[in-house]
Amino acid sequence: MISTYTCNPKQLPNEPSLLTEDLLSNTFLFHENLNLPITYNKRSGTKTKLNLFVASTEDTAGMNIAKQLVDHHNFEKLSETFHNNPVYTKTLHNKETKLIFVNTEIVDTQFLGDLFNPNLLIFLSRHSSASGIPTLSVHTPGNLTEAKFGGKPRKVSISPAAAMKNALSEMAKLKDERGLDYEVSYECTHHGPSLDAPAMFVEVGSSPKQWKDTKAAEVVADAAVAAVSECSCCSVALGIGGPHYNKKFTKLALNTQWAFGHMIPKYALPEVDDEIIRQCVERTVGTVDSAVLDWKGIKGEHKPKIVAALEKLGVPSEKV
Repeated sequence: MISTYTCNPKQLPNEPSLLTEDLLSNTFLFHENLNLPITYNKRSGTKTKLNLFVASTEDTAGMNIAKQLVDHHNFEKLSETFHNNPVYTKTLHNKETKLIFVNTEIVDTQFLGDLFNPNLLIFLSRHSSASGIPTLSVHTPGNLTEAKFGGKPRKVSISPAAAMKNALSEMAKLKDERGLDYEVSYECTHHGPSLDAPAMFVEVGSSPKQWKDTKAAEVVADAAVAAVSECSCCSVALGIGGPHYNKKFTKLALNTQWAFGHMIPKYALPEVDDEIIRQCVERTVGTVDSAVLDWKGIKGEHKPKIVAALEKLGVPSEKV
């Protein structure tokens, strides 16, 4: 069911006003079930194909990264809103790109799949860990097992391996050039949303101190822009085994042609079966050329089922 809705103003930090006076009189299509305004193309009645950056107003780090995008990459404010927040646009590497803000936690954005049909979604987000180690990270969202934090159980998003490699490489380069004391790492596939579109997270953490770090947020913003660019040459890999922050996979991506898509950690393997491995192979942008196995990071009892599943799918593997 559709009815009309008139928006109210919302501000980004340190900006006096991001909505024009005449915008407040505009009406938008309102999706009753989702309780949010959506952009609608009246001429075609279809959703627009584009690259989409997404930040949550509930996320200090995400808003910090978004502000760096607006300030340093000349994003322009449009006369439209989403979740009562401003929408920004920029042509990046000859691709239309929009920056939107949601008023939910970033992991609870499953609804975006009903509203957009993007080439690529890049979520700008905080990273949290008990260790508190300053970290810049990249990963694909989705759930290898149950859905504890958003998304759908046993469903992963489509992994943009080349875009993730671009972002990871940019993070590593810029943190050295700018003298930031941060680790750069892939993370394994985890948490929501579980989308039928290429999706990735770029994050800064692992504590509130890093979430507010403007210099680190600028590096992540630059990495998000790099993700949209074309990857000159890479081989796509599925990573299996080892810890959540797999240094082997990260090092391979930074120093060789490998671009990792989905990564399945050791802790998830007891519940991973042929179907999840098939999903991780098929729900990756480009052909998965090989599965890279962190062999010592896989329990002996799980090795046979992994090897059998890969052979069934016709995916070669190599041990590291």
